[in-house]
Amino acid sequence: MKLAVLKEIEEGENRVAIIPDSIKRLSNHGFDVLIETGAGLTSGHSDQDYTDKGATIVGSAAELISQGDCIVKVRPPSMEEAETLKDGSFYISIVQSTLRHDLVKKFQEKKITAFGLDIIPRTTLAQSMDVLSSMSTISGYKAVLLAADNINRFFPMLMTAAGTVAPAKVLVLGAGVAGLMACATAKRLGGVVEAFDVRPEVKEQVNSVGAKFVEVPIKEDGSGGGGYAKEMSDEYKQKQAELISKHIAKSDVVIPTALIPGKKAPILISEEQVKSMKPGSVIVDLAAEMGGNCAVTTPGENTVVHGVQIIGHANLPSTMSFHASQMFSKNIEKFLFHLCDENGFKMDMEDEITSGSLVTKDGDVIHELTKSLMAA
Repeated sequence: MKLAVLKEIEEGENRVAIIPDSIKRLSNHGFDVLIETGAGLTSGHSDQDYTDKGATIVGSAAELISQGDCIVKVRPPSMEEAETLKDGSFYISIVQSTLRHDLVKKFQEKKITAFGLDIIPRTTLAQSMDVLSSMSTISGYKAVLLAADNINRFFPMLMTAAGTVAPAKVLVLGAGVAGLMACATAKRLGGVVEAFDVRPEVKEQVNSVGAKFVEVPIKEDGSGGGGYAKEMSDEYKQKQAELISKHIAKSDVVIPTALIPGKKAPILISEEQVKSMKPGSVIVDLAAEMGGNCAVTTPGENTVVHGVQIIGHANLPSTMSFHASQMFSKNIEKFLFHLCDENGFKMDMEDEITSGSLVTKDGDVIHELTKSLMAA
């Protein structure tokens, strides 16, 4: 099977889906890897690096698509890219199918078998294929570095000739992969770290990375499917808002990370809560790409609201493109090895990873959440 790796065209996207180190393992598994020229440059990989490992460099996207059996990339394709895909071909990338209904309809029209890396079931078996967890690790780490770079104070406590410098107070909202990495990184930098999550079972994980777990004084479990949190009751949300308000007001850095599959990111920080923070404080909104957890976040921009800097970077993994690409490529390797044998895609619909990550096949929408949202 010819695996064709497209160069990313989205502005600010510096990752590549497959790095040279993966080529030999893919070749041993029966894949003939084609790479669009220049696809790896922004992640630190030259065309020569790929050819040295046995890949074939192709001069243009159009030529690559015409030759490939399966197209692989990082970001969802633009509608122009989707239009050029061969009818009946295979396609793999982050798709955002619950939001990009126009793209899903194009896949249907062209009878493309499309897999979404962002909807791979978050199970133990699929852990090595989970690009969301890999990229969230990077986002959580980089969020703290951005906060440290932009805040108007030190992170650690310091004993100086001019007196004692108090440590920065950091609040992380959401203790998933990104949140836990943010907690661990902020703690390593010397901050006093607190974390909140609606899922009580993550308390131990929060404590294990040196942060204090903030609990709402009401019994309600926010654990949802696939490792995500679910939406909570109105009573819980009210108690949550009251508790978070107190902690936000005393924090120097707030890093919200909450996402709900298929929906706009929930608002966890109101404008009034932003106003309550000290001037010079920083909010790094890791849900910016999905609208943001902060009511005054502008996705893709850094703004100052009521003296607080709001960082709305929508693609932090791309800022660490070398390691982001390395992790992404390894995830795709594992995904392909699970889906394919020497004859190509097995398409075992009894397998939960195959059926759970499949967006469209033979003109039909397979992914249940996407299908229900499109029908609404």
